[in-house]
Amino acid sequence: MTNPEDSAPTQQNGAPPASPPSAPPAADLERQTPPATSFGVSEIVSRWRREDLLKRRVLALRGFGFIFSLLAFIIMASNKHGDWKDFDKYEEFRYVLAIAILSTLYTGAQVLRQVHELSTGKSVILPQKAAFIDFIGDQSVAYLLMSAASTAVPMTNRMREGSDSSFTDSLAASVTMSFFAFLSLALSAAITGYKLSTHSYI
Repeated sequence: MTNPEDSAPTQQNGAPPASPPSAPPAADLERQTPPATSFGVSEIVSRWRREDLLKRRVLALRGFGFIFSLLAFIIMASNKHGDWKDFDKYEEFRYVLAIAILSTLYTGAQVLRQVHELSTGKSVILPQKAAFIDFIGDQSVAYLLMSAASTAVPMTNRMREGSDSSFTDSLAASVTMSFFAFLSLALSAAITGYKLSTHSYI
């Protein structure tokens, strides 16, 4: 029979028996692993700040769009000098005026809504619906502004080649304001499209 003492591992050179590795102190574990609660709170705060920054940028862009659209409307509507120097006699310029009015109304309403929401903290429209309305509205009005400006440019250039006057200068100024309004709303549409794609409104 085998002696149990013979099956036990022998110690060499009188070394003490090996002990299992000790676990790291609890304080070290706390320093290495941040609490999940604080990480979640910081993530939410960072998300709120990002959304607030995007809202303010959209508000600023729509404010510029409102100013440029209003200028395009006023300049075109007052550009009447008798005879052929009357914007109302040309379909292209009537189109610019109509879209400038539409853009002024749209951007003005959006600016008022956003100012109310930022000042009161209450949404006029449900966030889910507002995200779709903002993106579709900005994109549609920006397209109409670009369409109106590009339609009026050839006629304006032909008139300026034949007789450059205050009438043609006003036409060019109105078309330029429409183009600037398009740029403002196009940038706003890019931001609202990003918000819609990332579902940051939830």
